[in-house]
Formats: sequence, structure tokens, C-alpha cells
Amino acid sequence: MDKFKNYNIAFTGLKTGKHQFRFEINQAFFDLFGIEQEFTKPRIQVDVLLDKHTTFMEFWLDITGDIELVCDISNEEFDYPINQNMKILVKQGEEYDDSNEEVITIPHSDSDFNIAQLVYEGVMLSVPMKKLSPNLKDEDDYHQLLEKYSPKIKEEEQEDEIDPRWAALKKLKDNN
Repeated sequence: MDKFKNYNIAFTGLKTGKHQFRFEINQAFFDLFGIEQEFTKPRIQVDVLLDKHTTFMEFWLDITGDIELVCDISNEEFDYPINQNMKILVKQGEEYDDSNEEVITIPHSDSDFNIAQLVYEGVMLSVPMKKLSPNLKDEDDYHQLLEKYSPKIKEEEQEDEIDPRWAALKKLKDNN
């Protein structure tokens, strides 16, 4: 049994024209991939518009919702909005081929198209590299947190005192 079957869009039997589908995505969806994510608590909705033509299909995916991220500076959790739009052209051919980013070829024998990988990639590419909480309103907040959590440099109090072993070596060096 295919673990992604809930994300199949059956196009066989559909009339030529536009058809709408909606999917609710949560953590269970991402657990299917078995890869650790940088976010938690996804609350995502995927609206799919399928425009079926006689020789090909157009899919428009509108991925919207929120995920929870952890701020890189303050370690505070915050909601981050996801808004991703994709357009994919699907045609039927001899074998599956997704080497072209905009056109996917599926075998003639297929009667449905699975959007799970497209949704997964759309969400993962929406996660920012630098995760900053919206509560860090300006650069002053950022610098205050850096100052607070940066390691403090201790001044050398006894800079003049030298380890006696090094002092003996220094005398040998000075004699030459």
C-alpha cells in the first residue's frame, strides 16, 4: 500500500475543464517522508486547481498556512507564514520523467497524479535559512540579545607573571 495515496488526484473519468481539490497538511504528512524538519506544528492548506485538456493537464498548487520555527538568536518559538504557488504541466508519455522543472511526464497507464512530493518541496523551500523572531523588531533588540548571550572576555589580570618553565626558556633565548 502506497503511503502517499491520500495525495493522489484521480484524473481518469474527469471531464475536460477545471476541477478543484483541497488538502489539509499537518505533521503526519511530513512524518511520511522520514526526514527531520527544521519546523514543528505545520498547519497548511493546499488548494489544487486542475485544468484538464485533451492531451495534457495543468496543475496550480496554492500552499498556504503556518509552521512553527525557533529563532536563531533568542531561541523563542514563533509562527512563520507559508505562501507558495506552483504551476506544473503534466503530460502522458512512455515513462515517468520529472527532469524538467515545469513539465512532468507520467506513464500512459497512470490514472492519477500524486502531489505529495511537490507539496513537500514547496514547504521545505519556504523555510528561511535565517530564522529571526518577529519580536526582534529592530537592530537594537538584536544587538541587546547578542550582548546578553555572547561569551564575556576576561581580562588577563596577571599578564606580567610568566610560567617559570617559559621564563627559563626565555633566558636561554636571550643569551643567544
